Amino acid sequence: MAGSPVRASLPALARLALLLLAAVLGPAVTAPSALLWLLPLAGCGAWAAAAPRAAWAAAGRFAEVVVAALAAAGFAAGALSADPGGAALAAAVVLPYLSLPVATATYLGRPAEGGALLGTGVLALGLAALFTPLPDGPLLTDRWFLVLSAQAVLIAALAGAVVGVVRGGAAAEPAAPAPPAPYEEATRLLTQLRSVARQLPGATLDPGSIAEHMLDDVKNVARTDRAAVLTASGGGRLVVLTESGVDRAEWEATIDSDSALAEAWASQQPQTSGRSQTRSHAGGDVSALIVPLIAGVRTVGLMVIEAAVTGAYPAEVVEKVTAITAPAALRLEAALLFDEVRSIATNEERQRLAREIHDGVAQELVIVGYGIDNALATLPEGPGADDTAETMRMLRGEVTRVITELRLSLFELRSEVDRHGGLAAALAEYARTVAASAGLRVHLSLDESTNRLPAATEAELLRIGQEAITNARKHAAASNLWVTCEVDPPYARVEVADDGKGLPERRPDGRYGLTIMRERTNRVRGRLEITPRDPNGTSVAVVVGTPPRRDSVRDSVNAAETE
Repeated sequence: MAGSPVRASLPALARLALLLLAAVLGPAVTAPSALLWLLPLAGCGAWAAAAPRAAWAAAGRFAEVVVAALAAAGFAAGALSADPGGAALAAAVVLPYLSLPVATATYLGRPAEGGALLGTGVLALGLAALFTPLPDGPLLTDRWFLVLSAQAVLIAALAGAVVGVVRGGAAAEPAAPAPPAPYEEATRLLTQLRSVARQLPGATLDPGSIAEHMLDDVKNVARTDRAAVLTASGGGRLVVLTESGVDRAEWEATIDSDSALAEAWASQQPQTSGRSQTRSHAGGDVSALIVPLIAGVRTVGLMVIEAAVTGAYPAEVVEKVTAITAPAALRLEAALLFDEVRSIATNEERQRLAREIHDGVAQELVIVGYGIDNALATLPEGPGADDTAETMRMLRGEVTRVITELRLSLFELRSEVDRHGGLAAALAEYARTVAASAGLRVHLSLDESTNRLPAATEAELLRIGQEAITNARKHAAASNLWVTCEVDPPYARVEVADDGKGLPERRPDGRYGLTIMRERTNRVRGRLEITPRDPNGTSVAVVVGTPPRRDSVRDSVNAAETE
């Protein structure tokens, strides 16, 4: 601690200050010869202050008390004033020194020693005053000296008591813990998150499931012909976590416009409206209720319910709905935060793996390839040289193939859904890159709404599509690759088909790649469909949600290209 050396030097500094004060004031009230008493007092003070906690330092403190009493009597005997009280005034220059040894002992946690020093001081003062003569008798008979001595002893006792109380309070108050290092704090918080997640009812931290349960509960208290739960995805846009209704609806996707959605988000108050919050409403009577989902002071989403009648949501219904959404909002925020943490951790790990592969295995394989090239160039002529050269060329080709695979793996690890590009763009870029390296002709069919899926869902669908494309490149021996991506939140469909050799007779359910795809599909509550393609090849499709009506997809991008 920065303050410890200063605190340790305080007793010595206090002694020095009182000695200097006595040396300055002494000549005005006592004879110069009496000032010589300050020398042994300074020696005893140095003895006591050199190492206060040492056993021999206690003897120094007792010596201080005795010498201070003798010095007070010596100053009184040499008093320059013959007036009553003159001797006591001279002694008063030294008497405050008695407080220092007592306070020091108490500060060191030795109250018994402090009491003993106090008693020693009283005894030493009495004996010194008894044997110090004055013109009117011994110093012990001077009532002014007795009053000032009693005052000095009382002040010493109070000083010891105050120091003891302050020291006890400081010891009782725990020291403020040092702020943990960032990684220690992160580890502590993530450990708590894991423990809490395991104890949650239903053991679920899936935002979609929580949103569905919330809509199911609301349907019991309010008429609900159409409903949706929306959350923010950045840039003032909303994504649909879940929806219900006879027909699929295209919900408003912005909160930066002049709408009931924006008003509910900004004001954090439920809003009712006589206008539908969907873009695909066919007209007619409608009542809409928009309830902000608030966790603490933060709006984490909106729940929108609509009925095909007017006045469907009076105040008492709004109150019942908000009573359901209030606790559900906190659960939803926890799930969204968990999703975000998991996504960040996954992306960080993918980037780390990509760096390690690039800087490690990939570089070493390149060096091996160069070594084979050099060996081929310097291969001596002789019997068997042609066979050796052919073997080395085959080995060089295999090294080149492995390097190509590693480069594609690095590209896959580093591929992410761009915040502004969307799932279709990321999937198309990956398909083009892989197809170009494998000599495949790729056919793209992209149908993506301006609305976005939740970021975690987009990431999982991208990985599933990448795995399907990689399997087709490696195992299908195909010439063409068809990649389809349809997105109309909360519905999405990604299909990868090839014209290769098709599925083996025994279904490859145990393959690691297919197992991973199924795990990812379950994570987004989708369906994985692996079927033969007519007339030959395989089709792998993952579907999330239910398909919309074809006229509900707007502002979509359709592309078909051949490379």
